[in-house]
Amino acid sequence: MSETPIKLLTFSTLYPNAVMPRHGIFVETRLRQLIGTGQIEPAVMAPVPWFPFTHPRFGHYARFAQVPRIENRYQIPTVHPRYLLLPKIGMNLAPNAIAAACLPLLRQRIRQGQDFDLIDAHYFYPDGIAAAMLGRQLNKPVVITSRGSDVNLISDYARPRKMMLWAARQAAGLITVSSALRDRLIALGADAKKIIVLRNGVDLDFFRPAERDTLRADLGIRGPLLLSVGNLVTSKGHDLTLRALALLTDVHLAIAGEGPERSALQKLAGELGITQRVHFLGNLPQAKLPEFYSAADVMVLASSREGWANVLLEAMACGTPVVATAVGGTPEAVTDPAAGLLLHERSPQALAEAVSRLLSAPPLREATRKYAAQYGWDEISQGQLELFRAIMAMHKGS
Repeated sequence: MSETPIKLLTFSTLYPNAVMPRHGIFVETRLRQLIGTGQIEPAVMAPVPWFPFTHPRFGHYARFAQVPRIENRYQIPTVHPRYLLLPKIGMNLAPNAIAAACLPLLRQRIRQGQDFDLIDAHYFYPDGIAAAMLGRQLNKPVVITSRGSDVNLISDYARPRKMMLWAARQAAGLITVSSALRDRLIALGADAKKIIVLRNGVDLDFFRPAERDTLRADLGIRGPLLLSVGNLVTSKGHDLTLRALALLTDVHLAIAGEGPERSALQKLAGELGITQRVHFLGNLPQAKLPEFYSAADVMVLASSREGWANVLLEAMACGTPVVATAVGGTPEAVTDPAAGLLLHERSPQALAEAVSRLLSAPPLREATRKYAAQYGWDEISQGQLELFRAIMAMHKGS
């Protein structure tokens, strides 16, 4: 006899929408894999900051204003409540603002017969704190997933750290996407017995080796190709990758991503005399990523911090080895020569040397793909289901 499906409310400000389809796509991916088990009845509440104007001249905030209030991505009922986010001081007030905006809507859902069993919150701050507040008000168990900078960076601030520890005590369960994040949470004061590690997996059917030569020809590339995938922000270390490229001969670099550092990076490429060997791709559609992963000889990730970098497994699943800085959960993802090389010294020289080593003696692409195959989603989804059902049973008993 099959078990009754779990009525799960996924709660996060990091969730894709019609206007920003890649925003927090890793949360949606995890949920879609969970839905695939047939044991979940999903609903999503993904708050966005309130802003009154949609004109493009207002930039990022105008995009929030364009987000629909209700949508169904992949047949998942999703609502986007608006909350007030004040410039400069909004960081400390955001959890309360989010909870205040969502509580009336959740109460209304329950009155209308759209109740749920559990709140599954992603990103510890502000989302996890807001979820803990809502769970307390509605008498619902809450699970909070930590994903990286929420614990590694935001916890450095006294008030957010205090609120995160409060939420950790309120939560019925805590998930981290790497052992490094678990250790960090424990060091901050969270209860180790509440924390389990459930790493992100990779969709092995979607990310698989593709034909390489056509794309390389389209880019006009005959020699080795490096690929970096990530937002153009300081922490991703694209500047370090450009400086490493300048030390390499006849090697090209493609950078997939967009962000505030683009102009500075383009200027740096000009100063280093490598403009002709650098290809800024912008934000690629998800469907195009396997092609570029497959076309590359090496995937480079020079981040200064990471939680669990999904792009590493995506590249490996396409047969492409990686060179990545040994930060956060990355040493847990790169544990075999078939995966690539870890960079323990974060410098252009060390990065260039590691790339040269990998290009001169690359693993078989079939071996890299086989290594990635151990990170399929089945075990991870099962771990989530077991945790959710155990928490629901305890909540019912109490």
